Amino acid sequence: MKLIVSLLAASLFAHSALAADGPVEVDRIVAVVNSEVITRSDLRLRVDQVTRQLSRQGTTLPPAEVLEKQVLERQIIERLQLQLATETSLRVDDVTLDRALGRIADNNKLSMTDFRKALEKDGLSWERFREEVRNEILLTRVREREVEGRIVVSDAEVSNFLANPENVVGKEEYNLSHILFRTPEGASPEQLARVRAKAEGVAARITRGEAFDKLAASYSDAPDALSGGNLGWRSAERLPGIFAEAVAGLKPGETTPILRSAAGFHIVRVVDSKGGSQAAAPVQVQQTRARHILIKTSEVVSDADARRRLTDLRERVVQGGANFADLAKVHSADLSASKGGDLGWIYPGDTVPEFEQAMEALKPGELSQPVQSPFGWHLIVVEERRVQDVSDDRKRAAARNALRDRKADEAYQDWLRQLRDRAYVEYRLEEK
Repeated sequence: MKLIVSLLAASLFAHSALAADGPVEVDRIVAVVNSEVITRSDLRLRVDQVTRQLSRQGTTLPPAEVLEKQVLERQIIERLQLQLATETSLRVDDVTLDRALGRIADNNKLSMTDFRKALEKDGLSWERFREEVRNEILLTRVREREVEGRIVVSDAEVSNFLANPENVVGKEEYNLSHILFRTPEGASPEQLARVRAKAEGVAARITRGEAFDKLAASYSDAPDALSGGNLGWRSAERLPGIFAEAVAGLKPGETTPILRSAAGFHIVRVVDSKGGSQAAAPVQVQQTRARHILIKTSEVVSDADARRRLTDLRERVVQGGANFADLAKVHSADLSASKGGDLGWIYPGDTVPEFEQAMEALKPGELSQPVQSPFGWHLIVVEERRVQDVSDDRKRAAARNALRDRKADEAYQDWLRQLRDRAYVEYRLEEK
C-alpha cells in the first residue's frame, strides 16, 4: 500500500508538472529488494530528512552521491526487516501507534494538534509520519524477537564475569562513535582483503584529520551510520567485548586501530569518557511477584483475536471466579504456563517496558486489562510486593543485563549481515 500511494503521488505530481512546464522525469525504481521496489521519490524524501537531521546535529555532510548511496543502503536494510515482520504476521495496531505518537508529542511538550501542525510546517505529512513511527516500532519488535529475545546468559557466565576484578559494573562509561565495514557471511580471503583495504583507507583519512562523523555517515554499514556512528553513553561492561578492550585507556578524541569481529571490521573513537560509581551501601529494591497469561499473535491469531480471548478469560476470573493459575496452564503460550503463569519475583527492568508499566500500575490482587508487548498480548495479575536488601542479587542482575546487552549488539550485527546476504537486491541507482 505504501508503495502504491508513493507511486500514485509521484504520478500525479508528474502529470501536473507536465501540464505546466512540459516534459519531466517520471518517478523510477532505484532498487529492487526481494519482491518490492524503492523509488527515486522515496529515496529523495529520505535523503532530505537525513540531510536536515545531520545539519541539526552539526555533522559534516558527505558528498551528495555518497550520502545518497548510504541512505539507499539503510532503506534496503529497513525494508528487509519490515518484509520479515510482514511474513511473520508482526503488526502494530492503531491503538499502539496512537499511544506512541502521544508520547512523542508529550516529549516535545506539545498537544497532538500542535505537534501535527509543527510536522506539516516542517514539510512532513501526518500520514507519512504515522507510517514512519509504525515502521520504527516494527523494527524494534523485529530486533527484540529475532535477536534480543533469543539471547541466553547462563549463571556460570554471570559468576565468571563478577569473579573478574576488571568487570566492576558501572566502573567507567564511554561515549563512543564507530564505523563498521561489514563482511559477507563466509567471505573469501579476497573479499576480506577488499573490505580491509577499504577500512585502512578510511583509517588513514581519520589520521589525516578528516571528520569522523562525516566518514561514518559516508562509509559505515552500521544502522547508526547516518547519525555519525554515535553509540551514545554506555558503561564499559555493556560494550561489545572487542570495543571494551580496545578503548580501555584511550583519551577522548583518540581512535582504536582497525578491529575485527564476526560482523566485519570496525574503527572506534572515544568521544568522551567518565568514571562510574558503584554504590557500596545496601540497595533497597521493590520486587513484584506476578503471574501472566500470554497469547501470541500469528497468521491465524490477529491482535484483535488475542485481545478478545484475554478479555474473555479476564471476565471468567472477575465475574465467574475462575482460578487464574488454572487458566494460565491451559491458555498461556509462555514457558511459565506449567507453573500457572508464575513469573516469580521480578526486579525493575527485568521485563519489557510495556509489561512493566502495566504491572507497576496494579495493586496486589488486581488483574490487568489485556496488555500488548513485543511478545504478544498478556493478562497480568500481581500477587504481592516486597522491599528488601538485594545488593548481591542486584549485582548479579546488573551483570546479567550487561552480558545480555553485549551479546545482543554483536548478535544483531551478525543477524543483519545474514539477512542482507540472503536477500535479492538489485541496484538501479546509476541507471539513467
